[in-house]
Amino acid sequence: MSIFPNSKRGEVAFEIDGKTHKLCLTLGALAALETAFATENIQQLGAKLSVVSAQDILVVLAILLDAGGNHFSVDELSKAHIDAKSAALAIAQTFEAAF
Repeated sequence: MSIFPNSKRGEVAFEIDGKTHKLCLTLGALAALETAFATENIQQLGAKLSVVSAQDILVVLAILLDAGGNHFSVDELSKAHIDAKSAALAIAQTFEAAF
């Protein structure tokens, strides 16, 4: 698997513990986010994600990483070296790339 993100697929590069991984917002990832945040549609999900906790960011990262072909549990991510500002930026870029 290539570590270089495919911008045509909406992939975004993200570094965890010094290694580059890919984030991607697929339809399956969107459905997983709706389930994880107990929302019924994209509009409700957007409202829920307008104010997030650190735990919420870890959940979103885990789902977007999985869609990008990199499985990490929320627990694994909570123990990893992740820059919070970079995480928020990468998540925003992933959503922007998908829409």
